[in-house]
Amino acid sequence: MTSEITLPAFTELGLATPILHALQTIGYETPSAIQAETIPYLLAGRDVLGQAQTGTGKTAAFALPLLSRLDLSKTNTQILVLAPTRELAIQVAEAFQKYAMNLSNFHVMPIYGGQDYRTQFRQLERGVQVVVGTPGRVMDHMRRGTLKLDSLQALVLDEADEMLRMGFIEDIEWIMEQTPSNRQIALFSATMPPAIHRIAQSYLNNPAEVKIQVKTTTAETIRQRYWLVSGLHKLDALTRILEAEPFDACIIFVRTKTETVELAEKLQARGYSATALNGDIPQNVRERTVEQLKAGKIDILIATDVAARGLDVERISHVINYDIPTDTESYVHRIGRTGRAGRSGDAILFVSPRERYLLRAIERATNQRIDLMELPSTDIINNKRIEQFNQRISDTIAANGLDFFRQLMENYEREHDVPALEIAAALARLLQGDEPMLLEEKKAHPAYNPAAERERDDKRKSNKKKSNAVNFNEDDEISMERFRVAVGRAHGVKPGNIVGAIANEAGLDSRFIGYIDIQDDYSLVDLPAGMPADILSELKKTWVSGRQLNIEPAGEAAGDYSPSRRSGNKRRESDSGDRRRRSNSDAPRRRSSEGGRGGERRSEGRSERSGERRSAGGDNRSTERRPRTDKPANTGDKAPRRSTSSDKRGKDKPSTKRAD
Repeated sequence: MTSEITLPAFTELGLATPILHALQTIGYETPSAIQAETIPYLLAGRDVLGQAQTGTGKTAAFALPLLSRLDLSKTNTQILVLAPTRELAIQVAEAFQKYAMNLSNFHVMPIYGGQDYRTQFRQLERGVQVVVGTPGRVMDHMRRGTLKLDSLQALVLDEADEMLRMGFIEDIEWIMEQTPSNRQIALFSATMPPAIHRIAQSYLNNPAEVKIQVKTTTAETIRQRYWLVSGLHKLDALTRILEAEPFDACIIFVRTKTETVELAEKLQARGYSATALNGDIPQNVRERTVEQLKAGKIDILIATDVAARGLDVERISHVINYDIPTDTESYVHRIGRTGRAGRSGDAILFVSPRERYLLRAIERATNQRIDLMELPSTDIINNKRIEQFNQRISDTIAANGLDFFRQLMENYEREHDVPALEIAAALARLLQGDEPMLLEEKKAHPAYNPAAERERDDKRKSNKKKSNAVNFNEDDEISMERFRVAVGRAHGVKPGNIVGAIANEAGLDSRFIGYIDIQDDYSLVDLPAGMPADILSELKKTWVSGRQLNIEPAGEAAGDYSPSRRSGNKRRESDSGDRRRRSNSDAPRRRSSEGGRGGERRSEGRSERSGERRSAGGDNRSTERRPRTDKPANTGDKAPRRSTSSDKRGKDKPSTKRAD
């Protein structure tokens, strides 16, 4: 598919009239390549095997035709979409809701781990035509009988390769085997590894193959960086960046029209020449705003993606993605507003811990690494403010026209017997007003990184035993501390539940979570020594398997279970022998022992991020969890675990799972 090919309009694809009206309201006119090729196949009822990157418009590619075929007279679940993460599940569900704005009695529901079961039970009982969920929670509802798929018409696997990487492949196959044989299947994946090909060959019926190559390159003149949102409020971080970064003009991208106005007002209150640009602004006002930006009368635009289309202003030196875009094409378009006409530019991306998967998708699609940036420190900001204040004085002196004021000050000094220095200081204070010139250091703590804390007080080290552990950074050595959590085997907890909850709520990379020892009514877990008190306070209130963690230092009650010291690139492994599946690389492994016994727990359950689990029995032996074999993710939604499952063919097979 090349740019020379003229794409048809949505009206030519055969979509239902209410769907076309929704697209007109949203402002969609021409389908993307993946949409133009996929929609006719799905409308015709064919299975589709699509290869396309995140950000090519594939959600609309399957949602629009499937909605057009929906039977709204029935409340049964007719469409099931499987997604790797809860963030993507929510995003896809919102897209369905948006496209179905003109469909009466339409209901869509995202289901994922960590959400209250009771809410999901009530909505499923009332009836939803479209369910979008993560594999673990979908499978759990199917086992409970709360999600019935007897009337399923279409099954969509979104980002199948990501689900494979996260260890959901066996869950997906189990789900597919429970669905009606005549259901339609659409499988979308950015890459096509052998396991995905095998699924396509086994479950798809003569699929139409669609492969889209999107050119998503960014200019080499643009320096790309991201800031991991934590500690400081986004607005405070934004103003620090604006103060410290020398910029000519700047565009700040947000998601909604309301946010453009609100953020513009907040920046204006902080002394910036900023204005909003969104789709509700009349064309004549938009044109005047752009001209003011070009002329230097406005320095900052806060814009939505739609409003910034076609914007070409050479003096834009910085693009700040205040809200991360949910597709890569939007990201490329956004940062393309800078670095124009051969000039250099800067692109800064704000990323929350739960949005890291979007960052990775952008890096994959653009084939470029985006570097982590450090937020300007208080000292840097204060030095910058003093420099600017001094420069204002120098500029005023150089401008002349001071004769009248010089005479005025001489008279004041003589009449009031006040030194000139005191007068100058008073005038400076008068000029500054009530706003403090210097920024006070805020006690805001970022997402906890124990590697950066490894030089803390050695007092805790006396109680630690050395052992080989997971790879951090080269030869980093991290002291571990043992904690007790008030959830155990009797509550149906699995290692993935605990890891997912801690990683998500504490912002702690799952690599820094050590051994987990599950007892009958409590569990022990190794965490980096010196965890901040506010993080521990949050973890106390975190719910796992229907109980609050109530985390606290384990003390002597932990017996002989010793926390480890993590160092280098080695890690202690389970001695469970041949019962353990070998990975394709030397990936780090994490084991949970229950009562010190070896082996594996055979369970019909699946790991959930931090929600409840239902076990179908087993011998209650130890469970081992493993991260994937590439770089471990820093999110609780992707905490891996080890379990065994019985497939429909009667074979007990080990599998690598991640809590969703």
